[in-house]
Amino acid sequence: MKISIINGPNLNLLGTREPGVYGNQNFEEYFNTLKDKFPEVHFDYFQSNVEGELINQLHEVGFSADAILLNAGAYTHTSVALGDAIKSIDSPVIELHISNTFAREDFRHTSYITPVAKGLIIGFGLDSYRLGVESVLG
Repeated sequence: MKISIINGPNLNLLGTREPGVYGNQNFEEYFNTLKDKFPEVHFDYFQSNVEGELINQLHEVGFSADAILLNAGAYTHTSVALGDAIKSIDSPVIELHISNTFAREDFRHTSYITPVAKGLIIGFGLDSYRLGVESVLG
């Protein structure tokens, strides 16, 4: 089983960015926890603050990964291109967010990813990623 995790803008700052919203743990530490919890899964991880690089990564893994866990950050609410990229690949995409986007600013209530994603997980902190993996494993 191969699961690709793709994180978008500002998620490289997890652990220091708005800890009241995103927690105190950086993603690399949490990623190691995921790998330990699910040794049967081959994970790869990619993060970028650049929209085009996220699209390129979706294209790269979107025909070989069993699933993609995508946290597109703020691009969720602005990027038609990310939605189009997801429609163009074979791998199912689970959209996830650390915070509950519906409890935040109004502009965060719109997603260009949700309509083309297999599912949506929001608001469980970094545990959203674990829930995403468990949804893939069934």
